Amino acid sequence: MTPLARRSIALLYGGISHALFGGAIAVMLASLWTGMALGQGPFEGAAAWVANTLLALQFPVIHSLLLTSGGRKLLSRLAPGGLGRDLSSTTYAASAAIQLLATFLLWSPTGVVLWETTSRALPFFGVIFAASWALLLKALYDGGMGAQTGWVGWTAVFRGRRPNYGPLRTEGLFARCRQPIYLSFALTLWTGAGWTADHLHLAILWSLYCIIAPLHKERRYERLFGEAFAVYRRRVPYIFPRLHR
Repeated sequence: MTPLARRSIALLYGGISHALFGGAIAVMLASLWTGMALGQGPFEGAAAWVANTLLALQFPVIHSLLLTSGGRKLLSRLAPGGLGRDLSSTTYAASAAIQLLATFLLWSPTGVVLWETTSRALPFFGVIFAASWALLLKALYDGGMGAQTGWVGWTAVFRGRRPNYGPLRTEGLFARCRQPIYLSFALTLWTGAGWTADHLHLAILWSLYCIIAPLHKERRYERLFGEAFAVYRRRVPYIFPRLHR
């Protein structure tokens, strides 16, 4: 494959991945703020609950399976010219974005309102909601924004290099707890303007995922970083942060 072809593929994959990622974040933010009212799913009644549950579950299930050895092999086949392995972080980010878009756009709102925010309290909840997203951005930054968004993969291919995902992250929020990304992601689920049954449904399912899924991730880190991760795990709590070092 010529350098021009390699760079063209890298740019195409990077552009698609980042567009999907940005769109998914915007849709997720708007959906959580409005209590999952933006969904265009066709189902009603019991069928809506079943369909929504399946939508909610497909994200953590597929997201986790793609991190297994079989999932990584699948990702390595999703780009031409033998570039699949190096572009795997980019295709992984794109697949996560597609799953998020499917969850929020295909959701079938049940219309069950549990609690509504008054206009006077709306600014307060807006600040809390924004703070949870700011914390998520900080966690992503501390964890390596390039790896989380797929930037590392396609830019490495564009430059004719192998992706470098860096060392074990132990600074910033990672000095307070080992899984700040999952923690802050869960916090975004529990903030917003008012509450509907749909919002509560999703928040419970995905919060359970945020508690359980890192266990699989840490087993992978044991293989990658060995004793360095063992020392880090003994020193830093799992998901509930401590306020002092």
